Amino acid sequence: MKKILFLLMPVFMLSCDPADLQKILDTTSQLTGEETARGLKEALNFGVEDAVGFLSAEDGYNKSLYRILLPEEARKVTDKLKVVPGFSQVEDVILEKINRAAEDAAKSAGPIFLDAIKKMSFSDAMNILMGEKNAATTYLNRNTNQALYSEFSPVITNSLNKFNALEYWADAVNAYNKIPFITKVNPDLGDHVTGKAMEGLFSLVEKKEEGIRSDVSQRTTSLLQKVFAKQDGN
Repeated sequence: MKKILFLLMPVFMLSCDPADLQKILDTTSQLTGEETARGLKEALNFGVEDAVGFLSAEDGYNKSLYRILLPEEARKVTDKLKVVPGFSQVEDVILEKINRAAEDAAKSAGPIFLDAIKKMSFSDAMNILMGEKNAATTYLNRNTNQALYSEFSPVITNSLNKFNALEYWADAVNAYNKIPFITKVNPDLGDHVTGKAMEGLFSLVEKKEEGIRSDVSQRTTSLLQKVFAKQDGN
């Protein structure tokens, strides 16, 4: 098609109004809805691969900006236990255990996210493309968060058990509850770690999306280049 246009260009230039000629050229490179959807899914796939690869590595959570901290209620437990024999390092120990659990669980997150990406509807593709710099990640989060939580939560729980985090935390809470004149607590550690682990994953996917949208050099395939050129106004 490009060869034909090249050969006929002199004729078009002589016989067509410049505006009409531009319309003809635009039509040949028009972005289809299918291409838009495939491009967005490709961008999200790259984001998921980067996020899972980074966070599932040793210290991916534990020694990064995405380190999972204890909820405020749990901090009350660890602060009180610092003077109890056997629990002086309780916060350091439990933080390493829950972050190791998140790193372990992240290895299983890839297929869950990728399946969700495959199910993304084509109908909103153009709105997502022309939306905010994190529109695709926001769409993915909004439409898959609950399903992802339901699947990811048992993985986190298994990982917490694998590193004896839940057992250790139960011992810590029991020791805390024996302290006189305190309000007994029993925070849901599994729910907290699951939420924070997913938050870290989505945050990294969002960073990848923003990079592809704003940095042409990160558009490493012809499809990404074509799709996000539309966003740039080209």
